[in-house]
Amino acid sequence: MKKLLLILVLLLAGGCGAAEPTPTPSSVRPTPTPAEHAGILIVAMGDSLTEGLGVDTADAYPAQLERKLRAGGYDVTVVNAGVSGETSSGALSRVDWVLRQKPDIVILATGGNDGLRGVEPSLTEKNVDQIVQKIQDSGAVVVLGGMEMVQNMGTQYTSDFRAIYPEIAKKHSLILMPFLLDGVAGQPELNQADTIHPTAEGYKIVVDNLYPYVVQAIEQVQR
Repeated sequence: MKKLLLILVLLLAGGCGAAEPTPTPSSVRPTPTPAEHAGILIVAMGDSLTEGLGVDTADAYPAQLERKLRAGGYDVTVVNAGVSGETSSGALSRVDWVLRQKPDIVILATGGNDGLRGVEPSLTEKNVDQIVQKIQDSGAVVVLGGMEMVQNMGTQYTSDFRAIYPEIAKKHSLILMPFLLDGVAGQPELNQADTIHPTAEGYKIVVDNLYPYVVQAIEQVQR
């Protein structure tokens, strides 16, 4: 487990050497036209795990998720709004811009880089809580992707960090995927040569695990 969590943090760190990017229209794909998302619009918001650092855009999880959902008969468009290296503070700073796309569902997977940088879990929790509140105020359904942190950050830190996601999910009655990289982190054959970013096959497993949570969100929207 310790090795798995260490690899997870390295994965989240991908692209973190540079300063956190300022949100601009080029940070995410252009807003689809109404004809492009006549059905349900899903925005995937997060860091390098969402952006798909190191793989083709078509192999990042948002694109694979869109194909799987459409193959399942769901009329959806999934927009990749991932920014490598982003912390929860960066996500909070751009969520209003992201919400201009008027999504029906937002898959939120942020906070892992906070742990890497030693940010107090209380600040991460506050940021994620505010992001979730803004998304819900827009009328969108939230699917929250849980994160884990390395054991060498200390037992208390690790425990406090892990508790962020279920606590926020409970507070806001969210759909929670407990661990975004379940079954992928720590598996060499599912990660790129740098051992820190999933391959296309790794993202396929992420999508397979995430799929039922997103279907649950779609059903909420349809109701």
